[in-house]
Amino acid sequence: MPLRYLLDTNTVSYAFRGNFPSVRQRLLRVPMSEIAISAVTEGELRFGVAHKPQATNLRRIAEEFLARVDILPWDSRAADRYANLRVALESAGTPMGNLDMMIAAHALAADLVLVTHDRVFQRVRGLKLEDWAK
Repeated sequence: MPLRYLLDTNTVSYAFRGNFPSVRQRLLRVPMSEIAISAVTEGELRFGVAHKPQATNLRRIAEEFLARVDILPWDSRAADRYANLRVALESAGTPMGNLDMMIAAHALAADLVLVTHDRVFQRVRGLKLEDWAK
């Protein structure tokens, strides 16, 4: 099956913590072959683990997840979408964090549905969104 979803960092974190059971339930229903994360999200997850060296269970969960999920490399198509997205958002006076813009651009470039609970992504025209935390 082709990739269908790009998970945002908050969605992955909810799955790790279990504070939104609906996220875990959806992850169990969707084949892993349809799910990916951006290399940007991998970096954010690894930062979270490095920031809490005493959290050995978190490290184990994160490493197991990263070993199983497709991690999309940041490429020129994503970089091009990022540049245009940043110009559009800044021109409209609605900027967002650079990492969020990079993830949104990655979803646009790969034509994937971004799964996130973060409403800031609603600012991005043409971005397909789903919130599995609802």
